Amino acid sequence: MGMGETDSAGMKVLIVEDERGISQTLEGYLKREGLATEVATTGPEALRLFRAAVPDLVLLDVMLPELDGFHVLEAIRSRSVVPVILLTARGEEDDRLLGLGLGADDYVVKPFSFRELVARVRAVLRRSYVQDAGELPLRVGRLRVDVARGTAAAGVEVLPLTATEFRILAALAAAPGRLFDRGELIERALPEHDLLERSLDSHLKNLRRKLASVGAGDQLVTVRGLGFKLVAGAA
Repeated sequence: MGMGETDSAGMKVLIVEDERGISQTLEGYLKREGLATEVATTGPEALRLFRAAVPDLVLLDVMLPELDGFHVLEAIRSRSVVPVILLTARGEEDDRLLGLGLGADDYVVKPFSFRELVARVRAVLRRSYVQDAGELPLRVGRLRVDVARGTAAAGVEVLPLTATEFRILAALAAAPGRLFDRGELIERALPEHDLLERSLDSHLKNLRRKLASVGAGDQLVTVRGLGFKLVAGAA
């Protein structure tokens, strides 16, 4: 199901960017898409607005005054799984991987096309919130993945997954025991992302850690050199 003009109407994006020219232009583009916006220019202000405005998505610059974007992302992830897209001028792969490892759903490197960034926002919102309400929950061993509600649980314990982690788990759960290579997982879970293979590893590492915390870590199986699969129990 695609996200049309009205699907995102009323959703709110928190823009965290200290360059006023960039934030103003972003506001203009996002408002034309029917999205509400809030703007923060420092890390502490971002966290205050995050608590007050309860956004549906955060556009987060890494280089911020007072508190950098990585620390802001850590604070957000300590209390929420709201989608976060990092904005960074850094070209080093390790910095981008750090952001993904901390729970970012996507990243865009400056200088970027505003149209491309808006397309990324729409894609993340669509994947995170717009589901087919007719889909039945998927069950694989102890895991229950409810695509319609965007939730996953092991027994009675709900997994605190980010939107990206949930999409990866849902793709695997849709075909239990089937081996997915990296390209397939990227296409099914993050088709608009210029994803590095090591970035996918970061998301899978986070997902495996969260599954292990509820006793389901053995259900995500890596077949070296071939790919990944979700099974009912230890392979």
